[in-house]
Amino acid sequence: MTTSLPHFTLNEDEVEFVAIRAQGAGGQNVNKVSNALHLRFDIRASSLPEALKARLLALRDQRVSADGVIVIKAQEFRSLVRNREEGLARLRELIAAAAHTPRTRRPTKPTYGAQLRRLEGKTQRGKVKALRGKISD
Repeated sequence: MTTSLPHFTLNEDEVEFVAIRAQGAGGQNVNKVSNALHLRFDIRASSLPEALKARLLALRDQRVSADGVIVIKAQEFRSLVRNREEGLARLRELIAAAAHTPRTRRPTKPTYGAQLRRLEGKTQRGKVKALRGKISD
């Protein structure tokens, strides 16, 4: 049985937004307008359930710092508002991925027919390979 974590709600007051200048090509606009965004989310200080906090802190993701802060840089769009929405969506996606627990696999035994089919395939393949040898008179 899988242990599902409760549904989470992301409180936007716990997210810190810092406007920065975007990198890369973009002409004069990129040099004078701060449209990119650094989104910072402190996992330990958040109102998320404790089990979800532990899973987020255990993630081996470069966006999670050693201090337990998620840092996401959003600079895809030219609008600060759209970058803010995109950063929040990526944060929600990261938290949802940590909240998802895969089903536990129960080992099963192959059926008798499956075992026979496997062995028949192996013998057939062995016969094909035996025919590849040198022909001796």
